Amino acid sequence: MSLFGFRKTQMVTADEALAGRPTAMPVPGRHEVLGGPLRPPYPAGTEVAEFALGCFWGAERRFWQTPGVVSTAVGYEGGLTPNPTYEEVCSGRTGHAEAVRAVFDPARVTYQDLLKVFWESHDPTQGMRQGNDIGTQYRSVIFFASPAQQSAAEESLAAYQKNLSEAGYGEITTEVVPAGEFYFAEDYHQQYLSSNKNPDGYCPDHGTGVSCPVGVVRADG
Repeated sequence: MSLFGFRKTQMVTADEALAGRPTAMPVPGRHEVLGGPLRPPYPAGTEVAEFALGCFWGAERRFWQTPGVVSTAVGYEGGLTPNPTYEEVCSGRTGHAEAVRAVFDPARVTYQDLLKVFWESHDPTQGMRQGNDIGTQYRSVIFFASPAQQSAAEESLAAYQKNLSEAGYGEITTEVVPAGEFYFAEDYHQQYLSSNKNPDGYCPDHGTGVSCPVGVVRADG
């Protein structure tokens, strides 16, 4: 079976998954825009939130523009293949979603604030796609790191479903699952839409325009 001939909207099984590799992807030491570390250890008192909401380029920018977020990174999460490449993830044979890690200062921005950014930055009713981006890598996922994050995520899902239903949208397909291994994506994907890397870069916004009634997002900095 060819790498790109796989059924990309169906989750891969363990027998079908690519083998991957033992070596982690090298990434820069510091964030291109915020200056914070991409890998742990992170500043004392910060927490980590991880989400998948379609193409990770634009999603990452939304989070680094949120005041109180001290670092972000893009990677692959929720799949089977260790240390996958972007091409392998795109094949549908790793099971990973394109994910964003947001390292945040809870004294400045709450997890509920980040959930609001998450919900309003994509259409969580589309299943294995976002717009014209089709495949399991584009599915919507909240990867929770604690019981408190799980509870907040589930409460926000219920609240947002009510608003989406009133606006004529269908059922939310977002998964709410424990955070697993976050495999950092290649260097060129990190902060892809920063002014230094791609000043004219573009990633479509698939937000529904429906407000999520949780969190309070401050003005962008």
